[in-house]
Amino acid sequence: MDHRYEVIIFWSAEDRAFIADIPELPGCMAHGSTHEDALRNANEAISLWIETAEEDGRTVPQPKGRRLVYA
Repeated sequence: MDHRYEVIIFWSAEDRAFIADIPELPGCMAHGSTHEDALRNANEAISLWIETAEEDGRTVPQPKGRRLVYA
């Protein structure tokens, strides 16, 4: 699923991976060996974050509609 949440991707030398942070969803992050992997994994993490929030009765923030990718 292609979400509309802001995704910030950066290289982590410590983790030796690209990290994808989704700041609009607290604690929602993913990683991958490439930008593409990190973004694909971020989309899966977003889906799981939303599913869990809905199951717990928490409010799911509306996306701001921007999609950022930094390296």
